[in-house]
Amino acid sequence: CFFILLVTSNQIERLWSRFTSLDKHQKGYLSREDFLRIPELAINPLGDRIVHAFFQESRNSESDIVNFPDFVRVLAHFRPLKKNAEKNKMNSRQEKLHFAFRMYDLDGDDKISKEELLAVLTMMVGANISEDQLMSIAERTIIEADRDKDNLISFDEFSNVLERTDVEQKMSIRFLS
Repeated sequence: CFFILLVTSNQIERLWSRFTSLDKHQKGYLSREDFLRIPELAINPLGDRIVHAFFQESRNSESDIVNFPDFVRVLAHFRPLKKNAEKNKMNSRQEKLHFAFRMYDLDGDDKISKEELLAVLTMMVGANISEDQLMSIAERTIIEADRDKDNLISFDEFSNVLERTDVEQKMSIRFLS
């Protein structure tokens, strides 16, 4: 069973409880509106992108709903990684990097453009920094990360930039214990 690979039975019960509490109308699935009612997502500048990730990873034929297995699958990315863990798990460094990369890859073409980077930076800091400053940050980031000089950041280039970052820790939430 997929769930057994990711979480314990106690964790599944807790996730089911959270899932059903979000499913206000007892539909058996979650909609975007259900997610956007979560206060932490509503105030998070990247809340919309995080919600989008749940639907992007959905294995349903209907892309506007998230069932319980999809819910668990996405949350598994944020489970802390234990030492000596298998490399192909959803919460591996590689999977966490892929998840983070998809937050920036707005059009889903497996590349991050300057425009996408600028859009995400704008979401994150909004009116706190001028558009010129944000553009400068986006341009510098592309220059520093873009090893093949195509003015885009590939997943490999993204991973290389984050090589010395403790992604395993920074992208972990201890809500499944």
